[in-house]
Amino acid sequence: MKIIPEHQDLAQLIQAFRLELHRFPELSNQEFETTARIKAVLNEHQIRILDLPLATGLVAEVGDASSPHLVVLRSDIDALPIDEQSGVDYVSQNPGVMHACGHDFHASAALGAAILLKKIEHKLSGRVRILFQAAEEIFQGAPALLATGALNEAAVIFGIHNDPTLPVGVLGSKAGALTASVDRFDIKITGTGSHAARPHDGNDPIIILGQVIGAVQTLMSRNVPSDHNAVVSITQVHSGSTWNVIPDSAMLEGTVRTFNQDTRELIERRLRQLLQGIATAFEAKIELNWQAGPPSVFNDAQWADFALEQAPAAGFEALRVEASPIGEDFAFYQQKIPGVFVMIGSGGPYALHHPAFRVDDRALFPTADYLHRLAVKALEKLQ
Repeated sequence: MKIIPEHQDLAQLIQAFRLELHRFPELSNQEFETTARIKAVLNEHQIRILDLPLATGLVAEVGDASSPHLVVLRSDIDALPIDEQSGVDYVSQNPGVMHACGHDFHASAALGAAILLKKIEHKLSGRVRILFQAAEEIFQGAPALLATGALNEAAVIFGIHNDPTLPVGVLGSKAGALTASVDRFDIKITGTGSHAARPHDGNDPIIILGQVIGAVQTLMSRNVPSDHNAVVSITQVHSGSTWNVIPDSAMLEGTVRTFNQDTRELIERRLRQLLQGIATAFEAKIELNWQAGPPSVFNDAQWADFALEQAPAAGFEALRVEASPIGEDFAFYQQKIPGVFVMIGSGGPYALHHPAFRVDDRALFPTADYLHRLAVKALEKLQ
């Protein structure tokens, strides 16, 4: 992807900035140095930073502060608790922490967009707020930002995420559901322990656990309509401590991903009913802890078309992509504001959250350019 000569310096700046962020990743709600680094560059370019009650992360603003027209660009800044195995020469210097989801890429692209917008600030027909959001990986950052009121007047919000399944030079989005809602559950089964040679003296929780695992699979196959995509996965099972003792308890943990709110509610309801029935049948105690995460990212149809139409001017080929079962707390913004989430091709070869994950930086400046063009054109559209 080509970069015109007048943008070479900025492209090099945000490239160097991304590598710095990658070397010094920070976990969710611990992004103090990351926030300070972003703030320093914004101050250097005389870009306004809003005074908000945020421990980490920040919101910058470019444009006429008195304008009623407000467009928002969102990036995220936190990393993951992963030991990096990417082999890059700018590998993480913080053991056990890695930018394995590309948030360093997102933040650097947003920083580039903010600088590009600052260069044409006098021409903007409104305001643009650029979010450098903390704690996306634990789904706390978006609610925290919304609570500040910084987005109360926003007309539309755009967010990006790199996508290693798409080649560099391609971006994708679609109207409607783009990512899944993310719910987590853990189940504790309490029976009665006994000697392994005398199972009749107890109430074996491992047998009950097996019944629960089998029953959970019917949530999809016998409850959800075939045209409603959903995933129910059990990801952890724990019980017992030695070979000749039947334990008195067992636990399992898993996740549910859905694209439809009715399906989401149905699965939780039916899971509770199944567990109650199994507990009664086996005369055991079964406890369900259901932790609701973000809803499905659901793109506004009009703005989704608009976002795809801006791609060629920044050098991207635009695709209408299929929905993905990943989760994103960008969905919380869309409950309040019309918005669009866009996937940026980052070239693979490793998946998000893989210890060898890396992005292709040829997409970095074009993404910054795309974000700034989105904001400019959206403000014009709002006039």
